Amino acid sequence: MKNEKAIVVFSGGQDSTTCLFWALKQFKEVETVTFDYNQRHDLEIECAKKISEELGVKHHVLDMSLLNQLAPSALTRENIEVRAGEDGDLPSTFVPGRNLIFLSFAGILASQVDAKHIITGVCETDFSGYPDCRDAFVKSLNVSLNLSMDQQFVIHTPLMWLNKAETWKLADDLGALEFVRTKTLTCYNGIIGDGCGECPACELRLRGYEEFLHMKREERA
Repeated sequence: MKNEKAIVVFSGGQDSTTCLFWALKQFKEVETVTFDYNQRHDLEIECAKKISEELGVKHHVLDMSLLNQLAPSALTRENIEVRAGEDGDLPSTFVPGRNLIFLSFAGILASQVDAKHIITGVCETDFSGYPDCRDAFVKSLNVSLNLSMDQQFVIHTPLMWLNKAETWKLADDLGALEFVRTKTLTCYNGIIGDGCGECPACELRLRGYEEFLHMKREERA
């Protein structure tokens, strides 16, 4: 695949940045695309832009503000509390249709820049209950994208079956551990790096990092 081109759906967070490093190892040319849907923190877009520039990758920002209007959630409304899903309910951070729209527009962009590969950091292992992070959804959309544009796109999900500790390990294997730990934005409260340590995203990230460090200590023992 080293002679081919890829688009990374990129938020500047831990998962998508790990996927970006993965893509840079796999493909000759890589570009990133970030979606502006008036999300809670504009810093997410700035973080994605800065990381892309630092890694020498062309960065696209697409206007998806209509998504904000149609899909209120804790990620699009400051008056909605960030909370995990309970009793089978979806988390308040779920944005209906987000990955459906993002991957569809990533496919349109890919067709314009002659890229056949689309990479996304969705994960079914630590997916917080989001239905649009499931493997079945991605495979279904991959078929639909190809049929809709008569293309042969391949959607790659390097993290699909990894938990957070294994995602940290992948970053380490790619030589990007400290970069991902210190320069990415996962926190729902908009704090780069280790974050606030209290929101669901930070708790998941920190728990995974501690499990990863424990794994490394066991390997050395």
